[in-house]
Amino acid sequence: MPQNDPEALAALREVESELDTRWPETKIEPSTERIAALADLLGEPQRAYPVVHITGTNGKTSTSRMIDALFTRIGLRTGRYTSPHLQLATERISLDGAPVSPQRYVDVYRDIEPYIAMVDAKSDVKMSKFEVLTGMAFAAFADAPVDVAVVEVGLGGRWDATNIADGKVAVITPIDIDHTDFLGTDILGIAAEKAGIIKEGAVAVLAEQRPEVAQVLLERCAEVGASVARQGMEFGVLTAETAVGGQLLKLQGLGGVYDEIFLPLFGAHQAANAAQALAAVEVFFGAGAGRKLDIDAVREAFATVTSPGRLERVRNAPSVFVDAAHNPHGARALAAALQEQFAFRKLVGVVSVMEDKDVDGILAALEPVFTEVVLTNNGSPRAMDADKLAGLAREVFGEDRIVVEPRLDDAVEEAIRLAEEIDDDSPVSGSGVVVTGSVVTAGAARALFGKEPQ
Repeated sequence: MPQNDPEALAALREVESELDTRWPETKIEPSTERIAALADLLGEPQRAYPVVHITGTNGKTSTSRMIDALFTRIGLRTGRYTSPHLQLATERISLDGAPVSPQRYVDVYRDIEPYIAMVDAKSDVKMSKFEVLTGMAFAAFADAPVDVAVVEVGLGGRWDATNIADGKVAVITPIDIDHTDFLGTDILGIAAEKAGIIKEGAVAVLAEQRPEVAQVLLERCAEVGASVARQGMEFGVLTAETAVGGQLLKLQGLGGVYDEIFLPLFGAHQAANAAQALAAVEVFFGAGAGRKLDIDAVREAFATVTSPGRLERVRNAPSVFVDAAHNPHGARALAAALQEQFAFRKLVGVVSVMEDKDVDGILAALEPVFTEVVLTNNGSPRAMDADKLAGLAREVFGEDRIVVEPRLDDAVEEAIRLAEEIDDDSPVSGSGVVVTGSVVTAGAARALFGKEPQ
């Protein structure tokens, strides 16, 4: 059934309204008891297939999509669970690389709804929305059935609802400070929480980390007897060259060198994600020294990868990109990619961020690459007021480089107008617009440009 079936979409909205009466993803209680109870009633669906489990601060969804693409091209049936979504809730639960239909999403919820009610009745705290969605994903994957599930952590690791699954492979992307309301500002504490997905006998595939973070992760591996593959040591990016529509990579895998890999995504961070995704899939299949994955399958998989809302071009002349950077680490990666892979003489930012984020850090990371910035509001109740955001931006950009447009559509229109202003130093061909600041901002911008959920 298509994603745009009116009756199915109406039923989806009804389910989402019911789910929205539960604790949102911004409110958590550190416990896996409720999701474990639901899984028990459902017959432990998360044990019906092997799991590749993914945590970290940034890059989780892109890496998940790359792992999914590799498995699919090699011939496995996949389930993928990611969060948050950009435009439609169905994006969170994918089968064979594509979101489930609205009707399938509704059916899965209605199927497990009686069991959710049973868990709610026995607990002082009802199941949260994220816990319910996690149960839905596990059930949908078992029902399909899938050969492997690629499961992204919602928040942290140890107490995350997804952690009732025992990942055969634990993938940990770069760790930085984010979600301070829940995880605090102690990066070693954050690392310890995320290390909780590394289970006994698993293989941990680790991105390059700060030395003190790497130490925490390695200590966890030693504690549970997990094997380790480290980016920059056992695997990594050998070369990355800018190419039309992306980059051409040469990757060091665990089984050998994989060359002529075209990745239709921009930025050194995406090249690093590709190397980690490749290593994770090699680990899954037991590849090692001299045992490589089929090079043609690897090339075909990476060439098909999409990562919506991650430096995604949604318009040409002037170029308009959307990016979901929502913390300083992500904003720095965005800025670096813009500087490394593009030669814009004029680049206008459209920024809307959530009130609870490190707004100063995000703005400071973006300041070197934006000629001007339009401050706006993405429409979320959690979004910072545009005038308040402008007050902070003045301290970073100065009065002359900022514009305030409270509505996102007006802000994008104004940014395009600014980008199209022609003078001797900044012709139209050298101008661009980047809409960023949060996942919600990226999703809303994609919708403005008529992009379908993926």
